[in-house]
Amino acid sequence: MSIHIVLVHPEIPHNTGAIGRTCVALGYDLALIRPIRFALDDAHIRRCGLDYWPYLKLSVHENWEAFLADAKPERLFFLSTKGSKSLYETSFRDGDTLVFGCESRGLPPELYERYSNDLFRIPMPGEHSRSLNLSNAVAIAAYEAYRQLNPVSPEQP
Repeated sequence: MSIHIVLVHPEIPHNTGAIGRTCVALGYDLALIRPIRFALDDAHIRRCGLDYWPYLKLSVHENWEAFLADAKPERLFFLSTKGSKSLYETSFRDGDTLVFGCESRGLPPELYERYSNDLFRIPMPGEHSRSLNLSNAVAIAAYEAYRQLNPVSPEQP
């Protein structure tokens, strides 16, 4: 079973490297939507992705419309602090796509408007937090999808 992870306009190579490593660990693919604010061969990506990076199923798309045309996603879930529904209120299915915005601005305004019914948030009950680090947010959402799609049976440790 697989989930697709999409980063729209990523800015920080460390985050993208760590996200790529998470994707390899789960067997998920990663799509990047341009503009990307760093070179994909950047040493920071290699450092965070370690020796996992060559195993990453990576695609790069010129813009959102090119991604839609190439990937043809069935169901999209946009993770944002502006989401009104909790990540934990949804049921994931094989093939779902989780979309995350860039570190400094989140998703582009047109995606907030176009997909307003598909915005989800990760609960942050602490009173002094605006948002989570992007790589942490992706890991939380990716592993929640994994947990739902791969339930542990009572016989498993």
